[in-house]
Amino acid sequence: MEVQKPVYRLAQLDGSPHPVLDAPYESIEAAMGAARDWCNGQGLACSLGRRAIGVEVMTSSGSWRTVGYPKSCLKPGLPT
Repeated sequence: MEVQKPVYRLAQLDGSPHPVLDAPYESIEAAMGAARDWCNGQGLACSLGRRAIGVEVMTSSGSWRTVGYPKSCLKPGLPT
């Protein structure tokens, strides 16, 4: 049996793919780094609800399971 490398993605809190960061990531570190960079840059102008991001991993059955939330994305951004 071949062991496959995990695939990660960034999702909104409702579980749908993130509208800007919807891409496969090869590691949880890469996914967290992309989320952190976006939240500290372009995402600063978004509401907290849009800034909050979940990191998900694809399971062997093809579904997604949340494995973490980047803390920098759970903080309020710039005042609107």
